[in-house]
Amino acid sequence: MVPQTLLSPRSAALTGEMFPVEYSTLSCEALVQRVLSRYSLAPILACRLWNRGLSDVYLVETRNCHYILRVSHAHWRTQSEIEFELSFLDCLRQNDLPVAYPLITRGGQLSIEISAPEGRRYAALFLHAPGEIPLCDLSIDQAQGLGQTLARIHQATPQFRPTCFRQPLTVEYLLDRSLEEILPFFGHQPEEQDYLNGLRSQLFASLSSLSQDEPYWVVCWGDPHSGNVHFTPDGNLTLFDFDQCGYGWRSFDIAKFFQTSLRTGMSYAMRRAFLEGYESVSPLEDWELLALSDLVQVAHIWGWGIRLRAAQVHSYSQLDSTYFRQRLHQLKSFRQQNWQLI
Repeated sequence: MVPQTLLSPRSAALTGEMFPVEYSTLSCEALVQRVLSRYSLAPILACRLWNRGLSDVYLVETRNCHYILRVSHAHWRTQSEIEFELSFLDCLRQNDLPVAYPLITRGGQLSIEISAPEGRRYAALFLHAPGEIPLCDLSIDQAQGLGQTLARIHQATPQFRPTCFRQPLTVEYLLDRSLEEILPFFGHQPEEQDYLNGLRSQLFASLSSLSQDEPYWVVCWGDPHSGNVHFTPDGNLTLFDFDQCGYGWRSFDIAKFFQTSLRTGMSYAMRRAFLEGYESVSPLEDWELLALSDLVQVAHIWGWGIRLRAAQVHSYSQLDSTYFRQRLHQLKSFRQQNWQLI
């Protein structure tokens, strides 16, 4: 039986107040009525929450077509950041590059603002990328094709004229904000905190003088890996998820692909094919190749920080001692001389 004190008028009155919200799940029905109705679509048969990650992703089905509706989290992206990404994707579409691009509303907008309980969120509708994510390793041909496509995206940077700001992927941004998230979790291990702070200083010293001129400084995809590309049976590919894009070194995009591939156990042959594909379109300078080892470490730290911010909102239970031990071990392994063969 519930104690009588818990049923007092004062307690009942408190339940009538709006409780603060950090994250809400939007109604699929309301999204159909208030958001999807602004696009020129065939009658919608279904709208389902497909995945919850850095954004909420909904699968939208009509009789003849599938779409992806992405709704940002209020704590993750500003309107300016989202508009930068969407306008970049639209630029890539205009240059006939194979990306899942945003559709435009009947009012000519790339995104729609939603007033959620926790704050402003932004919805964007994309065509569903044809094909599927490859299982296990990419094939050699797939890896080469992905590298070639990434190079062509980088080559399209001069065509892009952003009208809004997004934080560039500088070494300060990639390292400092991430370590602000990571270091408190090692409060009981001062030797590991010292290691991470020392590594930050070493990486900053080796990378801060790299050229930020074209063609070395481009708009990066930000998260290139096999989970963000669909391949059709006849070998065509479509790239998606540019949430982490921004101006940065083209070699950082390659390093981010290497880091994810190393962390997930993909083969050296596949990574080599990816780099060969890239260089068949845009050969890299020697200093860019030499910087890859340091940039792989930066990519690992950056991805680690992003993961921590997301997990503290959605899945704090995953942040156990094993998680941090594995992440730190992987980071240290990237400093080995034979890091590419791990």
